[in-house]
Amino acid sequence: MLNKHHTVVGLGELLWDLFPAGRQLGGAPANFAYITSLLGDEGIPASRLGQDALGADAIRRLGELALSTDFIQNDVDHATGTVKVEVDSAGQPRFEISEAVAWDFLDWTPQWQQLAQTADAVCFGSLAQRSNQSRTTIRKFLLALRRSAVRIFDVNLRQNFYTAEVLAESMKLATIVKLNHEELPRIMRLLELEDHGEEDSARRLQASHNLKLVCVTRGNGGSLLISPDECNQHPGFKVKVADTVGAGDAFTAALVHGYLRVTSLAQINETANRVGAWVASQPGATPAPKPPGFAYNLAEIG
Repeated sequence: MLNKHHTVVGLGELLWDLFPAGRQLGGAPANFAYITSLLGDEGIPASRLGQDALGADAIRRLGELALSTDFIQNDVDHATGTVKVEVDSAGQPRFEISEAVAWDFLDWTPQWQQLAQTADAVCFGSLAQRSNQSRTTIRKFLLALRRSAVRIFDVNLRQNFYTAEVLAESMKLATIVKLNHEELPRIMRLLELEDHGEEDSARRLQASHNLKLVCVTRGNGGSLLISPDECNQHPGFKVKVADTVGAGDAFTAALVHGYLRVTSLAQINETANRVGAWVASQPGATPAPKPPGFAYNLAEIG
């Protein structure tokens, strides 16, 4: 596992983020897969697009990002997803997410089953499980994975698109759970667990769901990692924020990259914060690294 080139899947919503200045391809699976690829593994988005102009543009954009489109399903009945995004003066986004779109109808296919059986890790979230069909497909994908595969549940509480049942079932299927400091107390209430602060709550989540790792991100305040026998905190990196869209997905990609290589929690935390800060310092969720490359860009942070 240490030196292997891993196959890592971003499973769920693929959509266009509609900013006041224009649109950008988004959704956690594509953002996650892009950074995964920059880090040296094969990041594969698995999602569904409409058979429309936005869907065709999304396929072209994935090609420009050098991401595979082999596992992007085509939907003739539903439109490509969109999200209206407004960014405040601190770079924090607010989202208005369209409903009953293509990624709400993820289909379990032999091709996706084959992908699941060859994947080393898959990242999935709560948003893509807002519909019964996509939730069922995501569950089938997770159950089809090899026992050794890493399952990362990246919590994404948006609008009213989540339930206590979805959160609990997702955590039962996960190896790693990642959430932010604002989501943590809400989740503790939903799951009817006692909340006595971040570290205690993270430990309760880890123990109650037999998780290998719980990650709590704190925006520009860094992050907390909790494993069954270790705790690590990182203060984060201070950067001039362009916008924070995709920064969390970048953090997750680096987290998975390190975990697959059995890296120490301290090093995982350092790298994940550095990668997340780099994306936050750039416009959009899939910024192009400047020459001479990604490592050079990251060296500028700190």
